[in-house]
Amino acid sequence: MTARERVVVVGAGVAGLTTAVVLAEAGASVHVIAEQVPGVTSLAAGAMWGPYLVEPKDKVDQWGQRSLEIFRELAQDPATGVRLTSGIEASRTAEAAPDWATTLPGFRPCERAELPAGFTAGYRVTVPLIDMPTYLDYLLRRLRDAGGVVERRRLTSLSDAGPAAAIINCAGLGARHLVPDPDLRPIRGQHVVVTNPGLTEFFSEDTGLSPDLLCFYPHGDTVVLGGTAIDGEGDLAADDKTAAGILARCAEVEPRLAQARVLEHRVGARPTRATVRVEKEAREDGTVVVHNYGHGGAGVTLSWGCAEETRMLIAAK
Repeated sequence: MTARERVVVVGAGVAGLTTAVVLAEAGASVHVIAEQVPGVTSLAAGAMWGPYLVEPKDKVDQWGQRSLEIFRELAQDPATGVRLTSGIEASRTAEAAPDWATTLPGFRPCERAELPAGFTAGYRVTVPLIDMPTYLDYLLRRLRDAGGVVERRRLTSLSDAGPAAAIINCAGLGARHLVPDPDLRPIRGQHVVVTNPGLTEFFSEDTGLSPDLLCFYPHGDTVVLGGTAIDGEGDLAADDKTAAGILARCAEVEPRLAQARVLEHRVGARPTRATVRVEKEAREDGTVVVHNYGHGGAGVTLSWGCAEETRMLIAAK
């Protein structure tokens, strides 16, 4: 990639915008094309750094650690929406802490008295917590400051992106038909945003493969409550019964949330496949395509690492 070559990034979720920022700041003339700006699934994220349930492990560890380094830097500026926050990850079945958690600042096993009723184990840790509406706005500003252009348009194929030195496919779930990739599937996530009754720490339950999640992430005046992980479902309409279940689960752990006022519902469809896809493809017409999608629920966690690998793949063409 030489300076000012036109590069098209398809998608404006966290993967697309982060990749666009990395490429634009490296000197490319970046043109983002997306139907939704920013992407609704990224807007619906909680979001806490943590490489949950995503493969391949060796690459995920690299991508996640690089993203963690950058989020720690971003947390020094309140305007980014990123904060380093302490909290508890707990389990009802005495699960051991994952390897990546034990290396984080402030890691220590919880005392039994720190855990809510019904929980048998847990650990305390400090991680980046990201207020997604604020953070995605920050990425858009940073992209435009670097000369990037954003166009709202629905593509029917990657070829519709127009002439470019490279096309970067960050279409998330849209890659199912743009590639096409039949191995990509949605996992529906719903969050409830409420007024903050005074929480400063996060809480998250290790629920394994259950579709019913339990977490709450404070962001100043608001708290994001979660959540769900319904495999194969991509409907983005908020469900009242689901929301009531989320509120009840969170209030059982933190009673102050029972009286919090509901502000909004956020629903997204996590773009999930067996492994995250970050790879280069040379098409028959000579166009270089770099795929960067399939991050499941770890899109934020992997965003900077995957974006930098995308840049290296383009540079090696």
